Amino acid sequence: MELKKLLTPPKTIAVVGLSDKPDRPSYRVASYLREHGFTIIPVNPMIKEFLGIPSYPSVRAIPEEVHIDIVDIFRRSEEVPALVEEVIQTGRRPVIWLQEGVISEEAKQSAKMQSMDVVMDTCLMKSHQAVE
Repeated sequence: MELKKLLTPPKTIAVVGLSDKPDRPSYRVASYLREHGFTIIPVNPMIKEFLGIPSYPSVRAIPEEVHIDIVDIFRRSEEVPALVEEVIQTGRRPVIWLQEGVISEEAKQSAKMQSMDVVMDTCLMKSHQAVE
């Protein structure tokens, strides 16, 4: 799996755990990606919006007609298997991207069994900067 191919042209990314606080890593990464042409779909039941974009309480709540290329997860590692299972249940097959420090072999195996690519313990923003 080549990162450049995953990240170009700019994709639609559902950011799970996206914060509306500018000092949080998820805010910085999503802001950067948006500035570089990516479409951001905020997923966090605790916020109403991110930079004017309405937030969804879960991946399941995102309308079926909205295409998602990548699900970028900013949650604790122990929460990831349930999040990946939720994505699988939607019938979507996006790339599952686990940010730096987020590791789940269980979730990785579940995703791979559904023919989904997984990037683990890697910052999406840093990866984009490296291939740009």
